[in-house]
Amino acid sequence: MAMKFIRIEIKWAIIFSIVVLIWMVLEKLAGLHGKFIDYHLYLTNLFAIPAIIVMVIALKDKKKSVYDGKMDYKQGLISGIVLSVLIALISPLTQWITSYIISPEYFPNVIKRSVELGYFKSTAEAEANFNYQNYAVQGAIGALVMGIVTTAISMLFIRTKKEKKIEPMGHL
Repeated sequence: MAMKFIRIEIKWAIIFSIVVLIWMVLEKLAGLHGKFIDYHLYLTNLFAIPAIIVMVIALKDKKKSVYDGKMDYKQGLISGIVLSVLIALISPLTQWITSYIISPEYFPNVIKRSVELGYFKSTAEAEANFNYQNYAVQGAIGALVMGIVTTAISMLFIRTKKEKKIEPMGHL
């Protein structure tokens, strides 16, 4: 019963995670994990755009497929929270794939550059910040928080509005 209820959230959590991995490959190909690492801090935030799009499409899919096109705010919020939890649970795996398969040079590059620029006084300080464990925790928390916030805002527009009854005006 529970698996049937969250089948759409599972599907979209997997799709979201694939989109994350594609984004990481694109960042690497664009040189943001190497040659252009100075721009990574700013440009990586553009991921919010595809992230929001995927969340909105997932919520619309839930509305259409499960609720027959009529989903109230609470139903959508619950769906979005479930989806966000699933994405957060998968995110350490996507971070591992990114850190060790897609872009193993990212952490050494960002550590070296952050010390060169003076963001950290020592390599050890930078290493304490830029590592798989930190990114896995931050990614999971970020996915959960941003997913819930995105859902809360999106559902204002996606929810089925209650029809207002128009009262006939009396005789004039």
